[in-house]
Amino acid sequence: MPPEPGLPLKTYRVATSLLRPAVPLLLDLRGRQGKEDIDRRCERLGVAGRPRPEGMLIWVHAASVGETNAVLPLIDSLLGTNPHLHILLTTGTTTSAEIAARRLPARAIHQFVPLDIPQYVARFLDHWKPALSIFTESDIWPNLILGTADRRIPLILVNARMSPRSISRWQRYAGIGHPLFSRFTAVLAQNDPVAHAIKSLGAPNVVTAGNLKIDSPPPPVDRAALASLTEAIGDRPLFLAASTHPGEDAVIAAAHALIRRDITGLLTMIVPRHPERGSSIAASLGELGLKTQLRTRTPAPDADTDIYVADTIGELGTFYALSPIAFIGGSLVEHGGQNPIEAIRHGACVLTGPFTHNFRDAYAALFREGGAIEVRSSDDVARQVTRLHADPLAAGRVRAGGARALQSLSGALEKTLAVLQPWLETQRV
Repeated sequence: MPPEPGLPLKTYRVATSLLRPAVPLLLDLRGRQGKEDIDRRCERLGVAGRPRPEGMLIWVHAASVGETNAVLPLIDSLLGTNPHLHILLTTGTTTSAEIAARRLPARAIHQFVPLDIPQYVARFLDHWKPALSIFTESDIWPNLILGTADRRIPLILVNARMSPRSISRWQRYAGIGHPLFSRFTAVLAQNDPVAHAIKSLGAPNVVTAGNLKIDSPPPPVDRAALASLTEAIGDRPLFLAASTHPGEDAVIAAAHALIRRDITGLLTMIVPRHPERGSSIAASLGELGLKTQLRTRTPAPDADTDIYVADTIGELGTFYALSPIAFIGGSLVEHGGQNPIEAIRHGACVLTGPFTHNFRDAYAALFREGGAIEVRSSDDVARQVTRLHADPLAAGRVRAGGARALQSLSGALEKTLAVLQPWLETQRV
């Protein structure tokens, strides 16, 4: 039996309950910042925006864009092999909601996850009554987990990941972690260190399944947008900086200035991880004397544009398909890196900074096979981009190494389905 929540978790539950009067103000503020869908804010309070479908319903929770992309193939497979099944996908961000709206199949519903307040969680569970709950990666909310477990709804954590820092933090506060992780019926971890850490926190059934993101298909390409951009860019050399975080855009801009000394007509495209940063990026780079355009204002770059900032959602696959070389952001700052697999699936040579712990296994395989190149400064970026543009054979070796690395890491989706399917059969109504 899992241990009862101790004083820290009981205090958390009381404190979050007492915070309810401040929730409307919080949601109003986040709505003004573009972080909440004002028309669907009731879902954050646990009020359903859709009726519950009849029959067996599985709840899948994914925090944001990356987790959503990882579980979409899992959702497709579950629905494809279980015609009696419906799936409720919850996420916490507006960007992930837009992806869900475009890519969820029939018999799947999207809702925003309720805020982690006991009354909202209870209202949510009262309506949806899931037969099974599937959480992804590392989005651990105490009231959601405790409230679900209290109703004897099986909890399964898939694609579980923890950075070394998170492992150390959870082990330091095991009095909080143990009552939470011990309530998961099964945990599928991305690698052995994560599996060992979660098992030490009391999870009774932990297996290493690999990373679902490896098996995910590449992000979709908008063929009309691709054709339009290809025509506008023409034969200009292109370099893409994808999913950048604050502090990285200036490095990319400095690299652009160095590269264009050797590569005439270079166009650099920056896709910020958070599109709302687009205007501030354009303004700061414009002050450096670089002609910068925003995609939300200009559908295609002009012939003399230096930096094209793609401040849109859901187009990353199109941009990867355009560019032969891609720097993957979140890696020159201590964020831990974004997903390199999507770029490799589209045939881009991958550059990354030194901070890659969010995708430690993927990058270990990529470096082992020569499928990614580490850069630490604007000089490094400029040198590698110039070399890969000038040497197609070297670029081909990097792409081939990336493909070999992905082949060695695949299989997580099949393993995850093998664990989940028996639960679906036992929970079938």
